[in-house]
Amino acid sequence: MSGGERIALLRGELKRQDWDGFLVPRTDEYQGEYVPASAERLQWLTGFGGSAGMAIVLEPTAAIFVDGRYTLQVRDQVDTSIFTPRHITEEPASVWLKEQLEPGAKIAFDPWLHTPAQVSRMRKAVEAAGGQLVAADSNPIDAVWSDRPAPPTTRAKAHQLEYAGEASQDKRAVIAAKLQARGIDAAFLSSPDSIAWLLNVRGGDVPHVPLVLSFALLHAGGEVDWFVDPLKLPNDDSLGLDGRVSISSPDALASALDGLSEKRILIDEDSAPEWVRARLLAAGAKLVLGADPCLLPKARKNETEVSGARAAHRRDGLALTRFLCWLDGQVEAGATLTELALVERLLSFRKEMPLFRDLSFDTIAGSGSNGAIVHYRVDEESNRTLQKGELFLLDSGGQYLDGTTDVTRTIAIGEPDEEMRRAFTLVLKGHIAVARTRFPKGTTGSQLDSLARYPLWLEGMDFDHGTGHGVGSYLSVHEGPQRISKVPNAVALEPGMIVSNEPGYYKTGAYGIRIENLVTVIEDSSESPDGRILRAFETLTLAPLDRRLVIAEMLSHDERDWLNSYHASVREAHKDALQDKECDWLMRVTAPL
Repeated sequence: MSGGERIALLRGELKRQDWDGFLVPRTDEYQGEYVPASAERLQWLTGFGGSAGMAIVLEPTAAIFVDGRYTLQVRDQVDTSIFTPRHITEEPASVWLKEQLEPGAKIAFDPWLHTPAQVSRMRKAVEAAGGQLVAADSNPIDAVWSDRPAPPTTRAKAHQLEYAGEASQDKRAVIAAKLQARGIDAAFLSSPDSIAWLLNVRGGDVPHVPLVLSFALLHAGGEVDWFVDPLKLPNDDSLGLDGRVSISSPDALASALDGLSEKRILIDEDSAPEWVRARLLAAGAKLVLGADPCLLPKARKNETEVSGARAAHRRDGLALTRFLCWLDGQVEAGATLTELALVERLLSFRKEMPLFRDLSFDTIAGSGSNGAIVHYRVDEESNRTLQKGELFLLDSGGQYLDGTTDVTRTIAIGEPDEEMRRAFTLVLKGHIAVARTRFPKGTTGSQLDSLARYPLWLEGMDFDHGTGHGVGSYLSVHEGPQRISKVPNAVALEPGMIVSNEPGYYKTGAYGIRIENLVTVIEDSSESPDGRILRAFETLTLAPLDRRLVIAEMLSHDERDWLNSYHASVREAHKDALQDKECDWLMRVTAPL
């Protein structure tokens, strides 16, 4: 079925419902980055396969809104004669609606797929354009998507204490006590990664993130009502849940919310479905708006989780180091190499590592101009053969029982030109600035973001994505609430948090450069003249950077020392686990500048 046929079916359903338009977000009711096939409504309608975006369909026209990561990808995947691509911040929906909306138009939305905060912003935009925003009782796309896949029913598993580091009962007690201290009767949990962390369970409902899609209510007494499809539960008691966790079908959620009249219920308006907010209000509950109470405790990894992350990164770095050695040998031998073939080859190295369970996301393997597409995903149609004189951007990661990894390396295929080397070295200088920084307690990631960009800014260059995102512990590779970004963020970087350090530079139609390591926040032991408590970063990732792309003269003495010290750590981590030829290669490519 063509894109034109699909939008025609949707418009027919909208007309039947007497609606003039419909919002199509790229999300499900859990607001996660990864969604099951049954919830890929935006991709079904438009062809866009990115992890974030929204379409607005009106009777005469339609638009799709994406961020800077996807401005190139959207034009490759979407029929622009049907959907007008727009940058979600530079050309926002509010402006487009004012241009397109007829006075009195009724724009529908699925209240399961939008948070209260999103609905509030969109309602203002629609009403400012002279329209009305209305909640749909059912999703009109589901009514016309004839071959929609069934929802997932993967069995849940226990996440053992040797990896979690803290029992579920203890986590629940700590958070429940905080709720009680605030006079809150219960917190509604809509983020499956929060529930997975709280209950020490993992699943397989979405690609690459071991989640059990479900909802929960955490009561101030420490009890949990878990609303989960019974098909996802094992037939025995292997999940290890105690009697204070009651399990019900998702169909029971409505009646459970209806029973919370006069109760003070904490709800995160940035992650809960609007449907839940409306149901609680209708039931007479007293809403307390605030952050998911699991977010910060989950982000602050305990000692077991940090130790697991170190171990996982050592194994993952070994797999990547072996791959890079193999790749260099193939290039020198003149082998024909494609992006898809390299994705599979890297996966084969990771599969040899103990405790490996899955990739942490679809590997980004972009050669030449494909590397300039920030979140490029290779397929049979886009698959390129690597060419001498090009750059190859490889962003990948693994899910291990003891940790989640994410690493990007930019690799010279043959001899790089001076422009490539200069751009790479500028990105490297920004990466090193973040890795070396010390900062006072209370510092946020947005206060550090410019460190990564400053060398590029001096040359009139920049990158249109964040410098760093939080990372989970055998959970999501993109985890909040901490981040390093231009976007203001009030969350301080605290010990145990894991975050990426990934500045880049992208020349459209030519190449992409990104250098990414994961780091964890640690206490800095050095003394402050005024007695301040200081933090620093410990780099977790252990894989060589391509020295062929480094212009040594552009690095300061301290920057050279950092790079040489980092490469010494990589050598020490892997030398005893490599074969002789691999070890010789590693010694050569990590030799001091």
